[in-house]
Amino acid sequence: MAQRTIPIHRALHRHSLILGAERELVLTTGLFAFTLIFAALSWVAALAGISLWLIGLALLRQMAKADPQLSKVYLRHINYQTYYPAHSTPFRKES
Repeated sequence: MAQRTIPIHRALHRHSLILGAERELVLTTGLFAFTLIFAALSWVAALAGISLWLIGLALLRQMAKADPQLSKVYLRHINYQTYYPAHSTPFRKES
C-alpha cells in the first residue's frame, strides 16, 4: 500500500514579515525613528532618526534570515527560564 502524501502550501504558513524582517520589530523601530525626528525637529535628530531606521532595519533583516520568529522565541525562553530543570553535562568536572 502506497503512503498517502498531503501537500502543505507555502501560502498557508508564511511568517508575518515587513521589509524582510519581523513585523512588530520593524514597526517599533520605525515608530522610534519617527518620534526622534519629529520630537526634536532638528537636522541632527533627522539624521540620527534616519540612521537609526536604516541600521535597525539591516540588523532586523539579518535576524529574520536566521529565524523569522527570533524575538518570540527569545521571549518564550526568558519566560520559561524558571522552569528549566538543572542538567549536568558530560563535560562536568568532578570535584
